Amino acid sequence: MRSVIFDLDGTLADTAADLLAAANQAFDLAGHGRPLTAADAPVAGFGSRAMLKHGAARLNLGWGDGDLDRWQPVLLAAYEAEICAQTRFFPEAESTIEALKREGWRIGICTNKPIDLAEKLLLALGTRDLFDAVVGANTLPVRKPDPAPLWHAIELAGGRRDRAVLVGDTITDRKTGANAGVPVILVTMGPEGDLVRDMAPEGVITAYPELPGLLSQLCPAV
Repeated sequence: MRSVIFDLDGTLADTAADLLAAANQAFDLAGHGRPLTAADAPVAGFGSRAMLKHGAARLNLGWGDGDLDRWQPVLLAAYEAEICAQTRFFPEAESTIEALKREGWRIGICTNKPIDLAEKLLLALGTRDLFDAVVGANTLPVRKPDPAPLWHAIELAGGRRDRAVLVGDTITDRKTGANAGVPVILVTMGPEGDLVRDMAPEGVITAYPELPGLLSQLCPAV
């Protein structure tokens, strides 16, 4: 059984604006204004602590782990409250997944977003039923780029490790696939854009209609 496992943020869904807004709200509540802009979208792909570290460095706040521990829950609460204000799936992502399912592919998600937020976002977008499995940052004791979450997603989706492909958008996804022995396709629609080519993935797509053909090359039907 062939399976394709997707990252979520920056791969399937353009979540950067909502993530940055939540980070800015945390900084605002801390009395530091709203330091992050749309140009910081690549940082959003690396999670809440990365955004806090980035903003704190820009403001020369000298924040340590204790400060991050204090403000990360504030950011996450702000994000959960407005999780789908601006977020949308990338064009033709849903129709492509539906076509892959008709071809017999098993479909899953492996994300470093907390599992409750991942599930809530997919429900808000009306796309949860597209996926046979969803694995989040806290589903297991480890997260990407450790291979275990990817292997878990493959197995939950009903696939096999030797008949799977990971689709992502960051160096974290590239490393995850390498660690797991699973080929990786990176998308240029996310914040990294064409820079993903420098990560030497097994494939790159610039739009979702390109995905089925590339998947068939990397994991042919038998």
